[in-house]
Amino acid sequence: MIDLSGTKIPSDVTIKHLLSHTSGIADDADEESGEDYAALFVDKPNYSIRNCSDFLPQFVYKEPLFKAGTNVRYNNCAFVLLGLAIEKICGFGYRDYVTDNIFKICGMKKSCFQAKDEVCPDTAEGYIQVSDENGDFVKWQKNIYSYPPIGTADSGAYTTVKDLHCFWNAIQNDALLTHEYSRMLEQPQSIFTRPNKLGSLRFGYAFEFIETDSKTFCIYKDGINSGVAAIMSYYPQSGIQVNILSNQEDTLWDMNREIRNTIKNVSMGGGSCI
Repeated sequence: MIDLSGTKIPSDVTIKHLLSHTSGIADDADEESGEDYAALFVDKPNYSIRNCSDFLPQFVYKEPLFKAGTNVRYNNCAFVLLGLAIEKICGFGYRDYVTDNIFKICGMKKSCFQAKDEVCPDTAEGYIQVSDENGDFVKWQKNIYSYPPIGTADSGAYTTVKDLHCFWNAIQNDALLTHEYSRMLEQPQSIFTRPNKLGSLRFGYAFEFIETDSKTFCIYKDGINSGVAAIMSYYPQSGIQVNILSNQEDTLWDMNREIRNTIKNVSMGGGSCI
């Protein structure tokens, strides 16, 4: 894949491990343990990271958390290694590859990678709510120093809810991948489960799966950083897609939870959902 000799990345970590969050490698910010991603850039300037390779010093020398394939834990830096693998195979930059082979093929006309130091028309900027020691609102603050200035494989592409709809349609219609690989994306790939209020949770290839009564209830991918949040969901039993984007951190989760519970209640009651 890529030369990681001299690092703490085990040689038995595979593409499948990275995609399914079973690699065991350390993350640059272990958000499951409460670490703050934005804290990475308190002492290191965020503008020094613009490409996938720039992330490597932040995590490749950390000890692994577990042996690959023996457990599951969300890992953002797994996507960095996947991005580097794409660059090595195709011979050019990750952003160019995604633009030509995903955005264009899927008809995602409003999706792109753009830097914060560029003029970006029709783009919502991210805002962080600053509170005092009592939790009361003080002011809004832009998120320009909270993560790298342009997206890479770990996050940072700009998109719209309509384009996310186009992306999922391309997967279902085998326009992006072969039929075999498209179906793989729609199935859990990890044997490890976690409890969920609606059933159990399993990881697939990047996507997460909520299962109830041994059936997939919801396929989704979500993300949150300082000043931004997003979730795309697909409910295979009803064919419903739900995509929500926000330029704040905390505004969409309650909304998505209500939508998810409504879909669940309707499906259990045998009614119809409009």
